[in-house]
Amino acid sequence: MDAVVMAVSRSATHSLAKPNQQSIRLSAGLGVEDDAHQGVTVKHRSRVRRDPTQPNLRQVHLIHAELHEELRAAGFAVSPGQMGENITTRGVDLLHLPVGARLHLGAAVVEVTGLRNPCAQLDRIQPGLMAATLGRDESGNLVRKAGIMGIVISGGEVRPGDPIRVEFPPEPHRRLAAV
Repeated sequence: MDAVVMAVSRSATHSLAKPNQQSIRLSAGLGVEDDAHQGVTVKHRSRVRRDPTQPNLRQVHLIHAELHEELRAAGFAVSPGQMGENITTRGVDLLHLPVGARLHLGAAVVEVTGLRNPCAQLDRIQPGLMAATLGRDESGNLVRKAGIMGIVISGGEVRPGDPIRVEFPPEPHRRLAAV
């Protein structure tokens, strides 16, 4: 299956859910235009409280549609944008991309910075949702499944139906960690 953008979402306020849009515009070095998390420095409120001068490694949040399907099969009512993501993808194994991988999405390029650390806000959507986005691998290590974060390298418009091309960084690859 070809990799594709399934939905794009944004919210100008710090709400968890982000309404779906016909398109979003990404700005290099800033993030999603008209989104509360756009900026050079951190915009997530918990991070701003700790250190508002930190670089914003969470300009764009991506979740794979396959996670939505897994969660629906487990009894959760989730849809694109509801878990706070800006871009919902299909056909890309987001969680296993290395740090520095570049996603060519429509006219824009997003560089992967790390994993989203699921937060308790997810339980406001439906009790137990946060726990459902966490798992354990065969070695017992914590697996965060709530998507990935990135920064905008090259701006442009992104729409549902846009193809996704993955560009891997030079080896050795570094595994994603929570950012």
